[in-house]
Amino acid sequence: MNTTPVTLDMQGIAPDVVLKPYLLDNFPEIDMERTRPLVLVLPGGGYEFRSDREAEPVALRLLGLGLSACVVEYSFAPVRFPAALLQVYAAIAYAREHAREWHIDPDKILLMGFSAGGHLAGSAGVFWHKPHYAQRIGRTPEQVRPNGLVLGYPVITAGEHAHEQSFDNLLDDNRFVFSQTVSLELQVSEHVPPTFLWHTWDDELVPVENSLLMAGALRKAGVPTALHIFSRGQHGLSLSNDQVYGPEGLKDARADCARWITLFDDWQRGL
Repeated sequence: MNTTPVTLDMQGIAPDVVLKPYLLDNFPEIDMERTRPLVLVLPGGGYEFRSDREAEPVALRLLGLGLSACVVEYSFAPVRFPAALLQVYAAIAYAREHAREWHIDPDKILLMGFSAGGHLAGSAGVFWHKPHYAQRIGRTPEQVRPNGLVLGYPVITAGEHAHEQSFDNLLDDNRFVFSQTVSLELQVSEHVPPTFLWHTWDDELVPVENSLLMAGALRKAGVPTALHIFSRGQHGLSLSNDQVYGPEGLKDARADCARWITLFDDWQRGL
């Protein structure tokens, strides 16, 4: 398994970004030509930090499903929009360019984001076709296009149901100038890749309306979408098991919510 970190030089356009790959090897006894989907993992943290429980544990679980993964250590406050978005596009382009070396399918590069990381993944999904962003890192839209989005309890809207702190950290003084731009339900088009959403009904930090608004916009645009809402569960569940909670916090995990990862696996196999 290849776990050698890669640092991408952003040429001063944004801070350099580190990719932490978790890549499955091929073996002569099985299939030396096998390629796998790659999931780029974007942890949450309100654009204030990156959550550890939504990083390596998720990548390792994806390996167990037979997928390769890569955690993207994107920038957060005081770095502002669109730096993290450009870093994600650079990560997609790099992975696609190294598909043969990484034993991955260049047409199955998925973004999996949680909370504010879900907003970042969703941003990459709604903006990839607009040349402005790709051109800033010397790429074409097709080179930075994600093939699927997986959004866990995502921050979506800057409107009535916004997680205010995420947008304050993302935009700072430009909050009200760019609020419609980063309100993703307003940016959805037919160009958004197939999307998998999951949320909990009683999420008190990022209201479930965020996923409902996104799902409604995707439906209107004709984008294939799977939406799973669990009746109970606090925000930030990640895998919702003992791999992401210590003994004291394990009481907050919910076995029913932990099923999202197998639901995702079934979904991605149909892409």
